[in-house]
This record gives sequence, C-alpha cells and structure tokens, in this order.
Amino acid sequence: MTLKDFLRQNIDLALVICFCAVTAACIYIPYFSVTSLRVALAVLFMLFIPGYSLIAALFPAKDISISTRALFSFGMGIAAVTLIGLGLNYTPFGITTETTTASLLVFSVDCIAISAVRRYALPVRERFSVSVALSVATFLNAREMIFPRSEKRVDRTLTIVLIASMLIATSAFAYAEIFPQHGETFTEFYLLGPGGTANNYPTQFVLGNAKPVIVGVVNREHQQETYDLRVTLNNSTRTTTIYQQRAIIIEDNQTWQNTINLRPDQTGTNMKMEFLLFANGDYATPYRELHLWVNVTSSPKRAA
Repeated sequence: MTLKDFLRQNIDLALVICFCAVTAACIYIPYFSVTSLRVALAVLFMLFIPGYSLIAALFPAKDISISTRALFSFGMGIAAVTLIGLGLNYTPFGITTETTTASLLVFSVDCIAISAVRRYALPVRERFSVSVALSVATFLNAREMIFPRSEKRVDRTLTIVLIASMLIATSAFAYAEIFPQHGETFTEFYLLGPGGTANNYPTQFVLGNAKPVIVGVVNREHQQETYDLRVTLNNSTRTTTIYQQRAIIIEDNQTWQNTINLRPDQTGTNMKMEFLLFANGDYATPYRELHLWVNVTSSPKRAA
C-alpha cells in the first residue's frame, strides 16, 4: 500500500494532523495569536482532538462506528486534558497556554502515530477507515438517532437544550484550561546559611573580613521581572551599603539563588543588616526586605 492510498483510507488521521498544525500556528505565531480564530480553534482542539486521537489509538479496527467514536471523543478529550493539566501543575513549567497546547499536541500526534501503526498491522477488511461518503452517511444516521422523526416537539426541544448545555459546559471548561486565569502575584525572598539551610546565619563579624550567606528570589509575578539587591548595615546613627547587585532578571516561575560575601565596614553591636530587594527600578521603597542582627568587632579575639 502506498502512502497516498493509506492517507485516502485514513483521511481522519490526516485531518487531525492538519488541525493540530493549524491550531499550533494560531497560538504560537504572533500575528494569529491575537485573533479570535485562536480562541475558536483552541477550544475545539481541546474538546475533540485529544479524545479522538486516543480513541483512534485504542480502537484501530472496526469495533465501534464513527458516530460512537465521535461521541466518546468528547468525554475522553476532557479526561485527557484534565490529567495532562494535573501533571503540568506539578512540573516547573506550570499550566500556561503554551505548555498546555504543547502537551496536548504531543499527546495527540503520538496517539495518531500509534493509531496509524496499529491500523496498518491489521488486514484491510478489519481496519477502521473514513471516507467522505461514510462521513455523510454517519452524519445522517446520527441525526436520526438523536432526533428521530417520531419524536414529539417537546422532547426534541429538550434534547436540543441538553446538547447545548453540554457544549457550553465543555467549552467553558476547555477555555478555562487553555487560557488559565492568573492567581495571586508575589515574589519570594529568602536567606539561607552557608550550608544551604535556614540556620547558622553569620552574625559575628570581624571588621574587614567577609562571611557568606545565600540569597534567593523566586518570581511568582506571572511575567518576567527585574530586581535589584542591596545589603545595608545600620548602627542606628549611620547606614552604609556593603553589597549591591543590579538587574537581576528572572523569568516567571523561576528561581535565582546566589552566595554573596558580606564584608561589614563599621563596628558595633546589635546592628541591623538589611537585605533590600527592589523591583522594576523602583528604589524608593523596597519590594521585599529581610534582616539579620549582627555584631562587628575590630579584633578577632573579641569575635565569637
């Protein structure tokens, strides 16, 4: 069998691949990603394509009809989207439009590839195949099954309302999955001791000598952020800057962690060493701040 013959007999698999390609283009290409076509294709993609691809992989033979496959595809699609979304939630990538789409595309294409291999391994008479004539006949049969001619007008109206409600509910679910609303935005700012744990912080210094501390920043702002770090030492009468690092660029949901050496430039007891984090070039008010109480002596003999 040539590739042309196989595609002619499995037009459904070819159409799924084409639809995946068009959907990916509308989401990832900047010009199309801002159009309403993006939303329409993304919702349809989530509602039907992953489920149909999975059904095609599970049932390569003529075990079930095309109308049954279409009905099962909606339910299996919702299940697949839910499980993939749950898995993404526990990865560093998180649930975003890009990660959700990419995961569903990989899942759908993999299922289509498995379906093609399994169909090709079956005898021709046993393979499930789709043609234009079969699609039209299936549509007419499905219409007669859902809306039989003997059905009363009231029953037909209730059926239409039920189908519309199901489509609205599943569309809303798909839209919420592929276009998740951002939750609370915040930045984590933390200090760790030299051993990488939240203890053994350096608090006893000798003037001129340096001791390390680990500083960490986690960006949960749902966008790229630029931070500036400043460490000051305050003895109640004088405040000096003992460390500064500018333009720390952190992507959304990413962590920046660095070991810095603190070298006090004045002596005193119970001095406040402040770790000030500024965001987006705003130096008027620190966005986050931490502090340590330290003692600095001029002689090593007096340092604990």
